[in-house]
Amino acid sequence: MRIARFSHNDVPQYAFVQQDESDGRDYLVALDGFPFGAQPVKPTGDRYELDGEGIRLLSPVIPSKVYGLAKNYEAHAEFMHEHGHSDIAHAPEDMVIFMKPSTSVIGPDDPIVIPAYSHDMNFEPEVAVVIGRIAKNVPVEHAMEYVLGFTCVNDVTLRDLQGPDPMWTRAKGFDTACPLGPWIETELNWRDTKISFSLNGEDVPKASGTTAELIHGIPEQIAAISSFATLLPGDVIMTGTPDASGHLDAGDEPVVHIEGIGSLRNVVVRE
Repeated sequence: MRIARFSHNDVPQYAFVQQDESDGRDYLVALDGFPFGAQPVKPTGDRYELDGEGIRLLSPVIPSKVYGLAKNYEAHAEFMHEHGHSDIAHAPEDMVIFMKPSTSVIGPDDPIVIPAYSHDMNFEPEVAVVIGRIAKNVPVEHAMEYVLGFTCVNDVTLRDLQGPDPMWTRAKGFDTACPLGPWIETELNWRDTKISFSLNGEDVPKASGTTAELIHGIPEQIAAISSFATLLPGDVIMTGTPDASGHLDAGDEPVVHIEGIGSLRNVVVRE
């Protein structure tokens, strides 16, 4: 099942994304409530074409917080070391966890804004986990019971600030640093999900990978984070970028592709 958040004539609401068998096109089936609440939601009876007039896909959630894991693939850890961004040559044994604020979240087709103080913005395509219910001290074996679904994320990073800013607050937490979308997919082969990336219509093979290569798996991530922080419905965990990242310039069109979910497109502008 795909769950989207969208606006119709600037009024935000949620919908199921369903394909009409008669024409093969995707439609938004509007819902009467909030899919993260205690009460079940049901269709309102309104249906909109995905690319219809006055329709705009939004970030599927506005999380209270976004957690991310750094160097959670061996290939990316090696890449960071080779390019002088890390002192260690391999993935660290312990999880390296960081945060992005809710104000960094944007949706599909929204602009990623390069701040005036940065000259090296990088892309990082990843699978994002969306939490479905309150999670605290969750054991690994039950972790996936707390997941609503998955979406695409671009963990945009100001690489030139990452070194001088050891907490990565500006490097990863600036406004527009967390594009999410296009929707939440509730059913996914999360153990082996293929990740790829394209820039300006050209595939970037070095940025691709699969969640099968994660150092710390998704259940382990949920268990670890919920051991020190309460995860709320709609909160997001960025699971890690698989391999090389790369530079973004104003005018670029980065697209994150996640097999089984879809594609997240944005554009880059300078402040």
